[in-house]
Order: sequence, then structure tokens, then C-alpha cells
Amino acid sequence: MAFAEKLLSVAPPVEVAGRHVKRYHVTADPSGIAPEVREAAYALLPELLPEPDGTTPPASFSVLHRGGDSGAYLNTYSWVWDNVLHCSIAVAGQPVLGCPDRDPTRFVRLERPWIGCVWELPPLAHERDAWVRHVLAPDRPDLDGYLADSLRSPRTGGTRA
Repeated sequence: MAFAEKLLSVAPPVEVAGRHVKRYHVTADPSGIAPEVREAAYALLPELLPEPDGTTPPASFSVLHRGGDSGAYLNTYSWVWDNVLHCSIAVAGQPVLGCPDRDPTRFVRLERPWIGCVWELPPLAHERDAWVRHVLAPDRPDLDGYLADSLRSPRTGGTRA
């Protein structure tokens, strides 16, 4: 299978279930992810986010990926226990992964130990560094600084030599 570049964009953060969620979108479609797919995915966010633990700033980030076929994927990553990422994933339109049909708006939780595909992973490195820069390294955590610091690449990135 050949690697084909995809587009990466950032949507404004939202507050859901007591957490601030930064949002990334991945798609090959220059017009972006269809509104009905975005709405269906983000309606499931409360089920994918762990409750804030009371000591870690309540921050998460998500990657919504519209595949080139019928699939749509919502990966959520939440900071817990100060420096650990909790991951939950939902998928739509992929019967082979337990979806009821090929409808990209009918999301179900993915019960596999996966963290994301090659197009969904670029934000992880940035988010790790942003968490250290704004939350762990300063004398006082700067949640607002973290929420304002997103990966601003227009593409998911190819291989590096």
C-alpha cells in the first residue's frame, strides 16, 4: 500500500464533559470533513473522555479522520495522572471493525488496543511537546497556553529520510 499525503486542519477547542478538547481534522478532501460526520463524531465525545482526575489540568485532544472509503475515525487522547495519555477511539462506516453499516455518521466505540494510523499520529508528537512546554515545565501549569498551542501543519507529513 502506497502512502498518500492527507490534509490536516485545526478546529477551535471545545469544552465537553468537564474537559477542554483541542480538535484536529484529517482528510484527503480539500473541502474538509462533511458537517454531518463532524456532528456525529463530536456527539460521541462525552463517552470517549475520562472524568477529570482533579489534579491534572482537564485537557484532551482529538483527531477526526475521514478515510478515503466509507470510514470515519475519532481518536481521543486525554491527559491523566499528570503525564499519561488515555486513548479512546470510535469508528463509523467500517463493518469489519464492528460498525453496523457503511454510514460514516454511525459511530461505535472501537474495542481494540489501537492508538491511530499513520495519518492520525502527527498531532501526538506536537501535543506531547506542548504539554511539557505549557503544563509540566513551568512552575504553574498554563492550560490556556496549552490550548492555544496546536500543530499548524497543513499536511499529515510523509516519511523523513
